[in-house]
Amino acid sequence: MLPEKFKRNEAGTVGLPIRIVVLSVVGFIGFYAILSALSNAPTVPESMYATANISAFSLPSPDLETEKETNLSLLVKVLDRNNRGIEEANVIAWSPDRKKAYSGVTDPTGNVTIKIINPELPSGKAEGYISIKVMRAGYRDLTSDHFLKVIRS
Repeated sequence: MLPEKFKRNEAGTVGLPIRIVVLSVVGFIGFYAILSALSNAPTVPESMYATANISAFSLPSPDLETEKETNLSLLVKVLDRNNRGIEEANVIAWSPDRKKAYSGVTDPTGNVTIKIINPELPSGKAEGYISIKVMRAGYRDLTSDHFLKVIRS
């Protein structure tokens, strides 16, 4: 057990309760600061996906081409994971030869129509793909290099 000297000397216990209270208050303040920093952390961006009104587009063969333009009106619908349209998403589409880019911004239902004028295939190829990139704050960017197949008929 304790020697008699320790039993009579209360110097070690004087002020101990106030020290415990002060350290507890400081600890709770630190804990609160950590929790508030975590609650203000940025949220993880949501995912999105895009669909088109067609799955493939056929270009006329070069021997049948005249001076007439070939235009493609591509309706793109941008949706979140709950299948709701995403408003004000920037959509960029590249022609199959990657030499021309077209863009648009989605409406409140998540739709945008992009008019692609005279899409060209890569030289020496009979098919190619229109690629898109969709960007919107709060969402992860969506890139699809094979969004729409373009073939020469």
